[in-house]
Amino acid sequence: MQRRQFNAFTATTAAGLVLATYRQAWALTLSDLTNTEATTGLKTALEKGATAAIQLLGKPDGFLGNPKVRIPLPGYLNDAAKLLKTLGQGKRVDELVTSMNRAAEAAVPMAKDLLVSTVKAMSVTDAKNILSGGENSVTTFFAEKTREPLGVQFLPIVTKATEKVGLADKYNRVAGKAAGMGLVKKEDANIQQYVTGKSLDGLYLMIGEEEKKIRQDPVGTGSAVLKKVFGALK
Repeated sequence: MQRRQFNAFTATTAAGLVLATYRQAWALTLSDLTNTEATTGLKTALEKGATAAIQLLGKPDGFLGNPKVRIPLPGYLNDAAKLLKTLGQGKRVDELVTSMNRAAEAAVPMAKDLLVSTVKAMSVTDAKNILSGGENSVTTFFAEKTREPLGVQFLPIVTKATEKVGLADKYNRVAGKAAGMGLVKKEDANIQQYVTGKSLDGLYLMIGEEEKKIRQDPVGTGSAVLKKVFGALK
């Protein structure tokens, strides 16, 4: 009886030691990475995600042909556009929506230099925080660091592109009245501002998609650094 109790105690103790050792090993996976490894891994991931997103979006139909990021008319105006189509005014509506998405496609490539410079300026602390953060931590990092300056860069390009169809002023007048009645958000009442914001939303969304791919399959990226860094989080 005593032997059985002893064996049971020994087995339980051994199992506890194994579990503790496993937990300790997992806990050390991030701390054991050198600062250089962690930072290099994140910079590689950021550059890969940003470059891939820009390539996907900054081309004809990058926005217009992608239901995940296609820019519609906002709120009430989108509902009104559906009514206009039934009244035979669909062509003008389609022209406006197409111009909005073409504007986004034209603006996105301008983001590359700022995104890359932001990556290069990333600190060791940033890298560690991102690695220990959630699935969208890289996307959040980009948005916090670049949204405002990219908005300034995008706006002139978006303005030029939307003015080509001659509907921008009409949109702004209608949207302004709709915003006054609470039918459209105030920040969406200006087509240039609206498209600029949606362009950035689409960019960060696609960066997030690329980030998920890297986290889920770091081996598939072909990068030894990403395999080691993100593999440590598995």
